[in-house]
Amino acid sequence: MYNSIKRYYDSNRYDNDDVKIFVKAKWITAEQYQEITGIPYQA
Repeated sequence: MYNSIKRYYDSNRYDNDDVKIFVKAKWITAEQYQEITGIPYQA
């Protein structure tokens, strides 16, 4: 799931709020959120 989310984020199809949803759904971790966005995750 991580690779797909990152690819969509990098192509501007997802923004930070979209990626937060995936953390809440437990599809990615908070650490992966930071890797994708460059911003520490805050619930």
